[in-house]
Amino acid sequence: MTRLRTNSRMAALFLSAAAVTISGCATTAEAQSTATQITPAEAKQGAEAHPQLLQEFGGAMTGTHAQYVEQVGKNIAVHSSLSNARDAFTVSLLNSAVNNAFAIPGGYIYTTRQLVGLMNNEAELAGVLGHEVGHVAARHSQRRQKAATRNSIIGLLGSVLTGAVLGNSQIGQTLAQGIQQGTQMLTLKFSRNQELEADRLGIQYLRSAGYDPRAMSTVLQSLANQNALDARLQGRNDARMPEWASTHPDPASRVRNAASLAGNASGVTNRDTFLTRIDGMTYGDDPAQGVIEGSQFIHPDLRLTFTAPNGFYMVNGTRAVSINGQSGQAQLTTAPYSGNLENYVRQVFAGLSQQQQIAPQTLQRTTVNGLPATYGTARVNSGNGQVDVVVFAYEFSNNQAFHFMTISQAGRSGVFSPMFNSMRRISANEAAQVIPRVIDVVTVGSRDTVQSLAARMAYTDAQEQRFRVLNGLSSNEGVVAGQKVKLVVRGR
Repeated sequence: MTRLRTNSRMAALFLSAAAVTISGCATTAEAQSTATQITPAEAKQGAEAHPQLLQEFGGAMTGTHAQYVEQVGKNIAVHSSLSNARDAFTVSLLNSAVNNAFAIPGGYIYTTRQLVGLMNNEAELAGVLGHEVGHVAARHSQRRQKAATRNSIIGLLGSVLTGAVLGNSQIGQTLAQGIQQGTQMLTLKFSRNQELEADRLGIQYLRSAGYDPRAMSTVLQSLANQNALDARLQGRNDARMPEWASTHPDPASRVRNAASLAGNASGVTNRDTFLTRIDGMTYGDDPAQGVIEGSQFIHPDLRLTFTAPNGFYMVNGTRAVSINGQSGQAQLTTAPYSGNLENYVRQVFAGLSQQQQIAPQTLQRTTVNGLPATYGTARVNSGNGQVDVVVFAYEFSNNQAFHFMTISQAGRSGVFSPMFNSMRRISANEAAQVIPRVIDVVTVGSRDTVQSLAARMAYTDAQEQRFRVLNGLSSNEGVVAGQKVKLVVRGR
């Protein structure tokens, strides 16, 4: 969560972005329609969307890490037949803690630093970027855009809230859109066939570039393992990444197919080069966007903190923090503030639905840890019965307010009361204590073990599991003296 910008243009991007993550083989018709070049119209479309996407996904990183990713991305992209010129492609490393990658028409390719940090060699990086190029070469985006024009944007969101709490009613879908606005999920998902086709094309590009084509299956396996670990740590039964948090469908279902496509072929992986080049890269939340530490969210620049309710987990998006659990969902974000908290809350409610007016039954003023606050509740009919929508706003200055928006079944909004009451300012000293985590590449010593190395990870829980997933190690696999491995440590 950066400065919690408002008035986003993501609805427009939703229809133009050729998103997603390494997550589907096409039919014969699809496979035969791969593009032979980047058209002027595609170049124009990409150029217009590019700066907006950068803004919405944490911004583009600069420096040696970004330069390396750009180099690998351009080298693999020229094998797609979209263009023989490396300069025809724009490859961006995004400052995001979500495991994601996507591409848009015009030769624009993106991956997050978090996903790069999960990789273990250059061939995996090339495979992920090649997969995204494959979406563009097969013109998957254009097919999804055509489908999107036949549906409403709200319907396409496929919100987790709609199914879990609100049912399939129009009001449920609209409220779900409102509570998720600003999170990193407004990019078109491809069909399974399209995802598998992009996997096939990515493997084809790996072979052409001399990389080990098996890298596609290994990076998918690492992603599946990370998703499963996240689910365990967050107390979820579903090992897939939540829909609102990432554009990945479940990568675990594609590992075997990618391995079959690669066969027994081999090639270079450039493991040590890759690890050396990503050494020192930020891992996890960037303090400039706020950080999640257990159940606590801290934003050192905005000087605020709050604690999620027991049994809930958080995801820090570019424009909002999402708080999710079995009994409800919530979001912390902001809106334009003119100095009147009651008007602020009413405006948030008014913006929830285009189909009907939603207003709080009552507004109540209070003070929370010294912060002036106002909150209101609206009871709304949904496909699964009535739900309570709460907006709880805090004044931090004459021109800055923040608010929680929550949705829960009627009569159960009290589950969020501890969170509402936990919001407070933090001191300058507290803000200064927020230090980023970074990747530290080390060489395994003769006395090192998985357990001794994992003990150096900058986490208080699941150190060994985190270390194994980060380094692509199975549950029984050990380390060998002289090999390079990744640790996540506190930066300086």
